[in-house]
Amino acid sequence: MKLSVLLTAAALLSLPGAAFAADEYNVNNGLTLTGHPLGMHGVDPVTMFRADAPSVGDAAHTATYDGVDYYFSTAETKALFESEPEAFLPQFGGFCAFGVFVGKKLDGDVRYADIVDGKLYLFVNAAIFEKYLEDKAAVIAGAAEKWPGIASTAATDL
Repeated sequence: MKLSVLLTAAALLSLPGAAFAADEYNVNNGLTLTGHPLGMHGVDPVTMFRADAPSVGDAAHTATYDGVDYYFSTAETKALFESEPEAFLPQFGGFCAFGVFVGKKLDGDVRYADIVDGKLYLFVNAAIFEKYLEDKAAVIAGAAEKWPGIASTAATDL
Protein backbone atom coordinates (compact mmCIF):
# COMPACT_ATOMS: atom_id res chain seq x y z
CA MET A 1 0.00 0.00 0.00
CA LYS A 2 2.75 2.49 0.93
CA LEU A 3 4.62 1.68 -2.28
CA SER A 4 1.46 2.35 -4.28
CA VAL A 5 1.00 5.75 -2.63
CA LEU A 6 4.65 6.66 -3.23
CA LEU A 7 4.49 5.62 -6.89
CA THR A 8 1.29 7.61 -7.41
CA ALA A 9 2.84 10.68 -5.78
CA ALA A 10 5.98 10.34 -7.91
CA ALA A 11 3.89 10.05 -11.06
CA LEU A 12 1.86 13.14 -10.20
CA LEU A 13 4.97 15.15 -9.46
CA SER A 14 6.43 14.24 -12.82
CA LEU A 15 3.45 15.69 -14.71
CA PRO A 16 3.54 19.29 -15.90
CA GLY A 17 0.83 21.28 -14.24
CA ALA A 18 -0.21 24.17 -12.09
CA ALA A 19 2.86 24.07 -9.86
CA PHE A 20 5.07 24.74 -12.84
CA ALA A 21 2.71 27.26 -14.44
CA ALA A 22 2.95 29.47 -11.36
CA ASP A 23 6.52 30.42 -12.27
CA GLU A 24 5.72 31.42 -15.84
CA TYR A 25 2.32 32.99 -15.21
CA ASN A 26 1.17 35.65 -12.81
CA VAL A 27 -1.58 33.81 -10.94
CA ASN A 28 -3.65 34.31 -7.81
CA ASN A 29 -2.82 32.39 -4.67
CA GLY A 30 -5.02 29.36 -4.31
CA LEU A 31 -6.74 27.26 -6.92
CA THR A 32 -9.99 27.36 -8.86
CA LEU A 33 -12.56 24.59 -8.66
CA THR A 34 -10.78 22.81 -11.52
CA GLY A 35 -7.59 22.66 -9.45
CA HIS A 36 -5.65 25.23 -11.49
CA PRO A 37 -4.39 28.67 -10.51
CA LEU A 38 -6.37 31.68 -11.76
CA GLY A 39 -4.83 34.08 -14.28
CA MET A 40 -5.45 37.81 -14.67
CA HIS A 41 -7.13 38.04 -11.25
CA GLY A 42 -10.32 36.69 -12.82
CA VAL A 43 -10.65 39.47 -15.41
CA ASP A 44 -11.81 38.37 -18.86
CA PRO A 45 -8.71 38.74 -21.11
CA VAL A 46 -10.79 39.17 -24.28
CA THR A 47 -12.52 42.25 -22.89
CA MET A 48 -9.13 43.94 -22.44
CA PHE A 49 -9.14 44.44 -26.22
CA ARG A 50 -12.50 46.20 -26.32
CA ALA A 51 -13.17 49.93 -26.06
CA ASP A 52 -15.31 49.61 -22.95
CA ALA A 53 -13.85 48.71 -19.56
CA PRO A 54 -12.56 45.20 -18.95
CA SER A 55 -15.11 42.80 -17.46
CA VAL A 56 -14.72 40.56 -14.48
CA GLY A 57 -15.06 36.97 -15.59
CA ASP A 58 -17.37 34.32 -14.20
CA ALA A 59 -16.28 30.85 -13.13
CA ALA A 60 -19.21 29.50 -15.17
CA HIS A 61 -17.16 30.43 -18.25
CA THR A 62 -13.73 28.97 -17.48
CA ALA A 63 -11.06 28.01 -20.00
CA THR A 64 -7.73 26.46 -19.15
CA TYR A 65 -4.57 27.31 -21.02
CA ASP A 66 -1.17 25.88 -20.14
CA GLY A 67 -2.30 24.88 -16.65
CA VAL A 68 -3.87 28.26 -15.81
CA ASP A 69 -7.60 28.98 -15.64
CA TYR A 70 -9.08 32.16 -17.09
CA TYR A 71 -12.60 33.39 -16.38
CA PHE A 72 -14.76 34.96 -19.08
CA SER A 73 -17.75 37.24 -18.82
CA THR A 74 -19.68 35.42 -21.56
CA ALA A 75 -19.66 32.18 -23.50
CA GLU A 76 -18.78 34.25 -26.58
CA THR A 77 -15.60 35.72 -25.11
CA LYS A 78 -14.61 32.27 -23.87
CA ALA A 79 -15.08 30.86 -27.39
CA LEU A 80 -12.99 33.68 -28.89
CA PHE A 81 -10.21 32.95 -26.41
CA GLU A 82 -10.30 29.22 -27.05
CA SER A 83 -10.00 29.79 -30.80
CA GLU A 84 -6.72 31.73 -30.40
CA PRO A 85 -5.55 32.05 -26.76
CA GLU A 86 -2.17 33.60 -27.55
CA ALA A 87 -3.93 36.57 -29.17
CA PHE A 88 -5.56 37.54 -25.86
CA LEU A 89 -3.09 36.57 -23.17
CA PRO A 90 -0.93 39.29 -21.66
CA GLN A 91 2.74 39.25 -22.56
CA PHE A 92 5.32 37.98 -20.06
CA GLY A 93 2.83 35.66 -18.40
CA GLY A 94 0.80 38.58 -17.09
CA PHE A 95 3.64 39.97 -15.00
CA CYS A 96 4.37 43.68 -15.11
CA ALA A 97 6.22 44.43 -18.36
CA PHE A 98 8.36 47.11 -16.69
CA GLY A 99 9.20 44.66 -13.91
CA VAL A 100 10.39 42.13 -16.49
CA PHE A 101 12.40 44.91 -18.14
CA VAL A 102 14.32 45.35 -14.86
CA GLY A 103 14.55 41.59 -14.24
CA LYS A 104 11.69 41.18 -11.75
CA LYS A 105 8.30 39.51 -11.75
CA LEU A 106 5.89 42.07 -10.35
CA ASP A 107 2.13 41.69 -10.28
CA GLY A 108 0.42 42.79 -13.48
CA ASP A 109 -2.70 44.86 -12.77
CA VAL A 110 -5.38 45.16 -15.47
CA ARG A 111 -6.05 48.77 -14.39
CA TYR A 112 -2.62 49.66 -15.80
CA ALA A 113 -2.52 48.10 -19.24
CA ASP A 114 -1.46 48.96 -22.75
CA ILE A 115 -2.00 47.28 -26.08
CA VAL A 116 0.85 47.72 -28.55
CA ASP A 117 0.82 46.05 -31.95
CA GLY A 118 -2.09 43.87 -30.83
CA LYS A 119 -0.30 42.63 -27.70
CA LEU A 120 -1.45 43.20 -24.13
CA TYR A 121 1.02 44.49 -21.54
CA LEU A 122 0.20 44.85 -17.85
CA PHE A 123 1.89 47.02 -15.20
CA VAL A 124 2.05 46.93 -11.42
CA ASN A 125 0.80 50.46 -10.63
CA ALA A 126 0.25 53.98 -11.98
CA ALA A 127 3.79 55.20 -11.22
CA ILE A 128 5.41 52.32 -13.10
CA PHE A 129 2.93 52.73 -15.95
CA GLU A 130 3.95 56.40 -16.27
CA LYS A 131 7.63 55.38 -16.30
CA TYR A 132 6.86 52.89 -19.09
CA LEU A 133 5.12 55.60 -21.13
CA GLU A 134 8.39 57.59 -21.24
CA ASP A 135 9.88 55.02 -23.65
CA LYS A 136 7.45 52.22 -24.51
CA ALA A 137 9.60 50.73 -27.26
CA ALA A 138 12.68 50.39 -25.05
CA VAL A 139 10.73 48.81 -22.20
CA ILE A 140 8.96 46.32 -24.45
CA ALA A 141 12.14 45.38 -26.31
CA GLY A 142 14.15 45.08 -23.10
CA ALA A 143 11.48 42.98 -21.42
CA ALA A 144 11.23 40.70 -24.47
CA GLU A 145 14.98 40.19 -24.30
CA LYS A 146 14.97 39.42 -20.55
CA TRP A 147 11.84 37.24 -20.40
CA PRO A 148 13.36 33.97 -21.73
CA GLY A 149 16.00 34.10 -19.00
CA ILE A 150 13.55 34.62 -16.14
CA ALA A 151 10.32 32.98 -17.38
CA SER A 152 10.84 29.76 -15.42
CA THR A 153 12.35 31.41 -12.35
CA ALA A 154 10.13 31.90 -9.31
CA ALA A 155 9.39 35.54 -8.59
CA THR A 156 10.89 35.17 -5.11
CA ASP A 157 14.21 34.08 -6.63
CA LEU A 158 14.68 37.25 -8.69
